[in-house]
Amino acid sequence: MSSAAHGTGRRQSEEDPEETRKERINRELIELLNELRVALPGVQFLFAFLLIVPFQQSAKDLTTFQLDVYFVALIASAVASGLLIAPAAQHRVLFRQHAKENLLKRSHRSALAGLIALGIAICAVLLLVVDVLFDRTQAWLTSGAVALLLAWWWIAVPYYKRSHSQQDPLPDDEDGDD
Repeated sequence: MSSAAHGTGRRQSEEDPEETRKERINRELIELLNELRVALPGVQFLFAFLLIVPFQQSAKDLTTFQLDVYFVALIASAVASGLLIAPAAQHRVLFRQHAKENLLKRSHRSALAGLIALGIAICAVLLLVVDVLFDRTQAWLTSGAVALLLAWWWIAVPYYKRSHSQQDPLPDDEDGDD
């Protein structure tokens, strides 16, 4: 018999049979913030690389196409940085405001949008570098192949898995949102 039946106010979930709604939201928020710690160094390194490009001697030799691609990569990496940092910033600003469930939902959307922006930045940087070092055809093929790979592993596979499995619903809110 579950502890909810014993009147302790705890509900069962698949991850932890004794996890309450509040505990689950806290756990999921911690997991999301930890996942973002993995993505952030990569996007920050990419952004830093892009920030120094204009100060290189060879930057003046870039074509209009290459400058346009550079601009897309720069903006996408800046947007990715902002979106991937947003959950931690919002968590700090909203500390003890009893808004964790809404923060978790916003942070989830921000992380997904940040990963899409990061994918765009990665592909744009590849397009730029391969175009500068080799040729435009090879640049488009390389960038397109990586875009397909990222779309497959970051979007298609997870959404396929999600659509073919049951989502564990949140337990009833008995203590209120924290």
